[in-house]
Amino acid sequence: MRMTQVFLLVQALALMVLGLAYFIQPHEMTNISGMLLMAPAAITDVRAYYGGLQIGLGMFLLLACRQLELLRGALTLLVLLYCALALARLGGLWLDGGLQQTFNLVALLFELVSAALAMLLLRRLRD
Repeated sequence: MRMTQVFLLVQALALMVLGLAYFIQPHEMTNISGMLLMAPAAITDVRAYYGGLQIGLGMFLLLACRQLELLRGALTLLVLLYCALALARLGGLWLDGGLQQTFNLVALLFELVSAALAMLLLRRLRD
């Protein structure tokens, strides 16, 4: 169980740091992946979706570290979230010719490793 809490804590910190970065510096963060924010509505959307959503998810994971009854739900959420992201990213790489997209390949690796670790820890909780 301790390993699960450490995993969730690392995930929470990563998500919250990225969320804060997207909220505070949306132009700089989106430029990393090649996105351009051309209108105030786009900037607000990035702050909300990339910033707020990641911060909220990170806060839930921190809560799950403290409330043991939330551990299974938090791991299930991460498995589903990272698998959905990885599948969508694979689809995008296939549709958009992505073998040259270093950012997306690194993100895909992170998503696959995170999903696998969450799945492994979820299995350990069940046993």
